[in-house]
Amino acid sequence: MRTALVAVAASSGLTACATVTRGSNDAWVVNSEPPGATVTTTNGHFCPSTPCAIKMPRRSEFTAEIKKPGYKPASVSVTHKTAGAGAAGVAGNVLVGGVIGLGVDMATGASQDLVPNPVTVKLEPEK
Repeated sequence: MRTALVAVAASSGLTACATVTRGSNDAWVVNSEPPGATVTTTNGHFCPSTPCAIKMPRRSEFTAEIKKPGYKPASVSVTHKTAGAGAAGVAGNVLVGGVIGLGVDMATGASQDLVPNPVTVKLEPEK
């Protein structure tokens, strides 16, 4: 009986593995050639000058516009997918029987990665 209680207590501490190990946010990195472009996203984030990193929820979906005077603007669509490390966290929940942890990881997006990340955009000069 004591062993069963210890096992239950230990497994309850391992729920939401990806949420604990990865967190629900990620740094989305933007580079541009040439550097010094501004980045605005459809989900309200902004970066005044590339290269930069913007803290985003891992399960975000947005479009980013990269602009620099004298160059044509560029647009990038960003989405999310289950990450290798996120999948390992989810698998840990399944193995330990952490249905609650699995639900938490899915709800927080901790098992996801932003794609593409990093982004490198080559801006074309205006003619």
